[in-house]
Amino acid sequence: MNEQETDVTVELQGAEMVDEFKYLGQTIQATDSEKGVDLEELESPTDSGSDYEATMKGTKRRKPAVSKQPPKRTRHNAALKGMSSPGGSSVPTPPGPSPQSVSQGTSMQLSARSVRSMNEESQIISAKDIYDAVCSGKSAMVTVVDEWLDSYKRSREAGLLVLINFIVQSCGCKGVVTRKMFDSMQNAEIISTLTKEFNEDSVNYPLCTPGPQLKRFKAGLCEFARVLVRSCRNSLVYDEYLFPSLLALLTGLSDSQVRAFRHTSTLLAIKLMTGLVEVAVVVSVQLQTTQQQYNTENSKRAHDRASDRLEELQATVRELRENREELSSMMNASFRGVFVHRYRDQLPEIRAVCIEELGLWLKMDPEDFLNDGCLKYLGWTMHDKQSPVRLQCVRALQGLYQEKEFIGRLELFTSRFKERILSMVLDKDPDVAVEVVNLLLLIQQRTDEGLDEEECGHIYPLVYASHRGLASAAGGFLYNKLKSVITSHSQENDKANNAAFFQILISFYIQSEFHEHGSYLVDSLWHVAGSELRDWETMTTFLLQDDELMYEEEGVLIELMMCVIRQAAQATPPVGRTQGKKVNLSMKDKKIQEQDKRRITTHFIPLLPQLLAKYSADARNVKLLLKAPLYFDLEMYSSAQWLEKHLDLLLSQVCGIVEKHTEVAVLEACAHLASTLSSDCYTFSSRAQLAFSQLFDVLTECFSTYVNDLLQGIADDDDKYSGATALKRIAALSSAKDPTAWKLFDSCLELLKSRMESRELDKELMVPAMKCAAFHLMWAKVNVVNSKPTEAELKRLKKEVRSFCRVCQDCLPLNQIDIRDQAFELLCDLLLLYSVGSVRSEPALQALAHLPSDSLRSELAAFLLDYVFTDTEDVELDAEDEEEMKIRLLQKKRNQLAGYCKLVIYGVLDLTAATDVFKHYSKYFKDFGDIIKETLSKSKLINPVQSAKTVCLSLQQLFSEMLTEHHSRQDLTEIRDLAKRLAMSFGIDLHRVRKPLVALHMDGIRFAFRDPQEGEEPNPNVAFLEILSEFSFKLLQADRAQLAEFLKSACPSAALSWPPVKLYQRSLEARSTSKATEQQGGDKVPSHDMPVVKRRRTTAQASTTRGSWLNNSSIQSSLHTPALTSTVQKQPTKRMASRKPRPVESDISSTLTEPESEDEFSPGLQMRKVKPNKRRLASSSKNTPSPRQQDLNSHLNLLSLIEDDISERDEDEIEDYHSDSDTGYTLPSTRHTSLSVLDELFD
Repeated sequence: MNEQETDVTVELQGAEMVDEFKYLGQTIQATDSEKGVDLEELESPTDSGSDYEATMKGTKRRKPAVSKQPPKRTRHNAALKGMSSPGGSSVPTPPGPSPQSVSQGTSMQLSARSVRSMNEESQIISAKDIYDAVCSGKSAMVTVVDEWLDSYKRSREAGLLVLINFIVQSCGCKGVVTRKMFDSMQNAEIISTLTKEFNEDSVNYPLCTPGPQLKRFKAGLCEFARVLVRSCRNSLVYDEYLFPSLLALLTGLSDSQVRAFRHTSTLLAIKLMTGLVEVAVVVSVQLQTTQQQYNTENSKRAHDRASDRLEELQATVRELRENREELSSMMNASFRGVFVHRYRDQLPEIRAVCIEELGLWLKMDPEDFLNDGCLKYLGWTMHDKQSPVRLQCVRALQGLYQEKEFIGRLELFTSRFKERILSMVLDKDPDVAVEVVNLLLLIQQRTDEGLDEEECGHIYPLVYASHRGLASAAGGFLYNKLKSVITSHSQENDKANNAAFFQILISFYIQSEFHEHGSYLVDSLWHVAGSELRDWETMTTFLLQDDELMYEEEGVLIELMMCVIRQAAQATPPVGRTQGKKVNLSMKDKKIQEQDKRRITTHFIPLLPQLLAKYSADARNVKLLLKAPLYFDLEMYSSAQWLEKHLDLLLSQVCGIVEKHTEVAVLEACAHLASTLSSDCYTFSSRAQLAFSQLFDVLTECFSTYVNDLLQGIADDDDKYSGATALKRIAALSSAKDPTAWKLFDSCLELLKSRMESRELDKELMVPAMKCAAFHLMWAKVNVVNSKPTEAELKRLKKEVRSFCRVCQDCLPLNQIDIRDQAFELLCDLLLLYSVGSVRSEPALQALAHLPSDSLRSELAAFLLDYVFTDTEDVELDAEDEEEMKIRLLQKKRNQLAGYCKLVIYGVLDLTAATDVFKHYSKYFKDFGDIIKETLSKSKLINPVQSAKTVCLSLQQLFSEMLTEHHSRQDLTEIRDLAKRLAMSFGIDLHRVRKPLVALHMDGIRFAFRDPQEGEEPNPNVAFLEILSEFSFKLLQADRAQLAEFLKSACPSAALSWPPVKLYQRSLEARSTSKATEQQGGDKVPSHDMPVVKRRRTTAQASTTRGSWLNNSSIQSSLHTPALTSTVQKQPTKRMASRKPRPVESDISSTLTEPESEDEFSPGLQMRKVKPNKRRLASSSKNTPSPRQQDLNSHLNLLSLIEDDISERDEDEIEDYHSDSDTGYTLPSTRHTSLSVLDELFD
């Protein structure tokens, strides 16, 4: 071919390139989500999936012959200005073997090139070497890229082929692009061939491999792309071959229906574009600098100009402009060919990486990208259904709002999408909500308009959220707002600023109306306002000075101050805000904690008595202040003599408070403090014990003054009140101090007996009397364990226990709620404390064991049925505090049920007594499911067979009750539902539960065919077999056969044809039938083709673990010492999203689509969803296929690796995003403790 023909060839290629890119500028090819994709289209070499890809293939495969003079750049650049072409380059082709000036189709040239390539390929780096280096994550990526560049410079075809095979291998494809394929095929043909030869072992590919390997590979792949662009930024980026060819292939792969191809190629293409954007920014800066230098030189007078310098600068400017245009064309092609299609891909990982890189482009190159045309993608993806995509979108916006010079360009975006951003503070994903709050803080700080008070009101309540990260972010926003208010009223010094801070914080807390949640507000502000919150001096100055604060403000400040003291002394978040397992404090945090504790102690030791004296008459405030010494370093009282007087003042104030108040909460706070100060671990404990003993003397004397009149029934109302208040104070202190020395038991017991005989049921008198008597018996048990009592003392104590239990038993049927509830709880505690098991290790104390009588057992069971297993709606409640009363009532019921269950677990009551609990498992699962489930589990550990029989007995009792009442099919269905739930409690180890299940079935069969009683029809219980069948799926095959024989021997021959019997027989034969089918077929049944019965049970199991009770907030106990029957409900686990079957559809289909309107930011714009195309897979024939069928089957098998196949359903379903529903953060309760239910219930 001569020189003229070569020029013609180049011109034709350039014209073809221009035409193709003009077409690209007019229309972008639809993605597979917008058109059906079948097998023929997948194989067709003409359907490459991208206009840009077709263009790049033409430039890649045809290598222009080398002429004596290079082609003119001006013509080439002129064609590039309006097109999306990769463009030319001013940098010459790197040194290496020049291509021959002949046609590509000449066999002689191919042979020569092949020989030369073979010699060179023995020395170049291979695709596997690059892949191993990327996977290891330990290799220096610069070295790997440099080695590949050396090979590329020797032979760019061979080097590019290595890079292509590395990309193919990174996709998890086992196919290889050969040199023959590289020379003779277009990209679409290569991709089609690779798709057929994918040959995957599993659905996983390197970018979705679970574990740390995924992060390592992804990081290595991104680093490789970054280093590749950086190493080529001065030369090979402009060689018109490497990057155009590479981007053409990646664009084609990104349109593939194979997820592995699409995901990996999109990541690489997007990362390469990021590198190109970096290079373009550098080139733009160089162009600007050089242009300024040229203008400066050109502005000089003619005789002062340096003509050589001017020409050199002009040539440099021309070259830099050409480079910038070439980079722009490649970036434009990548943006339109990859990003525009893949930002709405169905795979959320692809969408997330697109948005993440878009955020970088916007920030790095604002001149080209920071405009409404690119910002619209961030606005649209804020509505994405997957949280990782929304998270990347919000983070991208944070990067933009951090730059002040960008704010002007973001004004339209802010006004258009601010409402959407505000709604995302309630995002389903807390991590997204945290970043949204941080974004709103940036908007508040950087923009002129900021956020108005109504908009800020969306964020303020989040300081009370249970998620600590979100609450801390909201705390930072609130702190910034408070500081801005303080700054607007300029203060003189830090003290004045802190005083203003507390005044504004108090006002905020009052207006927020979330009282009793002060600890959550303090924890939210702790990391940003720790220094202000630790200003103890300012707080105590406010409290000790008169007329500084109003009454309500004083109460709020005391509450917040106590929350700050607790946070500083314990260095732990409040209850309900702990995240996962406990995190140990670092040495630095421990040191800060110790310093804070010393400062608190030093500051409050002299001031606390003054605060208690001022607020001694205020029950609410004094209750809070009494908690302060619990966080002191109490040893400091002994460190200096002058501090002892403050201890005496504190003890005096506490004793005075006990004598003033009758509120239970205040008295319990005093008792708790008395117990702490009287502990033997402190050297000053004797002083505290003496002070509280004197207080006990005073209270006992007061009670003794009125007890005789109370017993004789001649006391007036004042005497009754005085005696009752004295008894209340004694009962409260008895929980902290041994009252046996004052011998109050007989007086209290006589008082209870006299009231029961006279039927003058005064709860104000009887409840504290029961408490005093019970604490006396509890302390007496402690004393006899720690000493050697005489036989007479043991007899007297046992007599006292028996007498008190008899009185409490008489109180159980009373109509006085407080009296009967207190009696039931004390009975549960004392029966447990004086049980056989409690004295088993002490032979001398075995005489103390007290067993409940049969009548008492019946009374306890009747109490459960009458007052615990009842609906809350049946109880009359005040409409004003109805919700709070319901919570308290439920907690009280949970305490009572836990006390009864402990009696069963620890052997005080027989296991059969648990039937009254088990038969309510299904009906009251929401309120008591965790307690009943744990009782069921513990009973299996005690006696597995007896526990199974108890389960059967509970079902028998329900069935008998159903027969005695109105028999209905609905009642039978409810009992079967209970049986399903109980069957799930036996676990999955069928060998371990073999004997218990057989015993359960045999008891059930006997019950079904028991002899009828007088007046009954024959076999009235045969329908019980329907209930019993719910346990059959847990049986082993040998036991099924044994039970089938037992059924035939137990039932009459005529009964074998009855429907319940046939149903039960089928439940026993289900597994054996399926096994026989397997043996006859000769093939193994796949794991997902389990027998129908087993599959149905699995579904039932899932339904039980996802019950509605899991959505309830935790309810904790408020009962303090002794907490023998207090329990809490487990913190509910998040309900798992149910997986509904869905049709197989193309994974490439989009979740978002571009609006067709050019006005992207019009207020009425709505997102338009594209309905994804559905792809049905035909099942292959089981018969021996013909050659054509084999070919068809190979194509169908090929589609198995295209994601969303039927057998692989591990990907989470895309959930609908609702900003206002199902996303609100519940405010955690601080009214109760957070002890574990099981620890407190069964420890």
